[in-house]
Amino acid sequence: MEHTQLYINGEWCDGASGDRFNVINPASEEVLASVASAEIEDGDRALDAAQAAYSDWAARKPRERSEILRKAWALMTARLEDFARLITLENGKAHTDAMGEATYAAEFFRWFAEEAVRADGLITHAPASGARIIVQQKPAGIAVLVTPWNYPAAMGTRKIAPALAAGCPVIIKPASETPLTMLALMPILEEAGVPKGLVNVLPSRKSGRLVDHMLHDPRVRVISFTGSTDVGRKLLHSAADQVLKPAMELGGNAPLIVFEDADIDKAVQGAMLAKMRNLGEACTAANRFYIHEKVAPAFTSRFTEAMAALTVGNGIDKSVDVGPLVNAATRDKVAAFVDDAVAKGAGVELGGTRPDGIGFFYPPTVLSNVSETSDCVNDEIFGPVAALQTFVDEEDVIERANNTEYGLVAYVFSEDMKRAMRVCERLEYGMVGLNRGLVSDPAAPFGGVKQSGLGREGGHEGMKEFMETQYISAEW
Repeated sequence: MEHTQLYINGEWCDGASGDRFNVINPASEEVLASVASAEIEDGDRALDAAQAAYSDWAARKPRERSEILRKAWALMTARLEDFARLITLENGKAHTDAMGEATYAAEFFRWFAEEAVRADGLITHAPASGARIIVQQKPAGIAVLVTPWNYPAAMGTRKIAPALAAGCPVIIKPASETPLTMLALMPILEEAGVPKGLVNVLPSRKSGRLVDHMLHDPRVRVISFTGSTDVGRKLLHSAADQVLKPAMELGGNAPLIVFEDADIDKAVQGAMLAKMRNLGEACTAANRFYIHEKVAPAFTSRFTEAMAALTVGNGIDKSVDVGPLVNAATRDKVAAFVDDAVAKGAGVELGGTRPDGIGFFYPPTVLSNVSETSDCVNDEIFGPVAALQTFVDEEDVIERANNTEYGLVAYVFSEDMKRAMRVCERLEYGMVGLNRGLVSDPAAPFGGVKQSGLGREGGHEGMKEFMETQYISAEW
């Protein structure tokens, strides 16, 4: 928490208005730090700095950019414990989750250090005209990055690393609940050799106005956003005015399907990871559980037992499995989802009661026989609540799983690989976890379909979100 100012052009500075806002520890409800709040004038200064840094960085050899990103990975990896502690303090997640995020976040620097040298082009001979077709990838320009609070390190590095690899400068607006982790990353980028002005960080309590202003500046060419679908739609409207290149990773409503031939132990293990990673505060979290009626009693019993074994408390304690939710509003929304489901006939197998005392805690909760009309089936829970339903017919469960405007990720558990692959291909989701509860990987293209977003982050595709294709027609 050493750095609480804005970071513009490689310098720490206060915002134009001098305003600041508090960052709250969700476990103690105490103020962690007071952070500078950026205004429109600060956005303009960041744009000026990014534009000044752009041409030199874009002209650098790919290997030079690669080596700087590789060094950033090494420096961050050496300080994972520090980052994990800061993530826990401002976000609330347990130490194990925080270490997992810090490791995952650092890995994006290593992956895109390797991808930076692979912006492949193409030369072909046009069959009709006889001209040469020359295709190359060029950096798109300044990118505005808007990140959420649930992964304060990883959602930033997942955007910063490919942008820098592609040759683009960035301005990042971290969530106001969790700005400290991104600010703490800047000294590492400096030490790695990232030039001044190439990465700028603007925490702000006036996020909507600030981001909208920057998206209407003609120097900005990319908007990359991770967050809710509602906010994503608004940003797309703003982006349309300047015809910006959008990369949108939006909401989810992930189904988890357990067929009667599934390995129950494997399914429970996968379900725990899919549901409880990051306390369920993830767009990839399993939201709707569809369990075949033949194995529903066994799965429910073992899954409930596994959930009951989790320890709830302040995530700074390394023995804790489940920390607090990020704020009171998130906790209250989770509690309302549970109350609604119970009112509509759901059984409470575990938890379901908001605890008294300090901190935004909610216990691991398992609900059975959840109605299709329950709010938690039709919206993201974003908390440690599993809503279980049963099914009999394969066609029926596929239809129910696809019956949502979202299409980010789904999970399937079956030992019959022919059926499993058939079901995976029919699910309308950008990603599917087959017999595993984790799909996120820097080497894989992360993203969804339908209302869950546009574009992909990670993998070879991630860098392309920050590049434009140029075609040159020539004869020789």
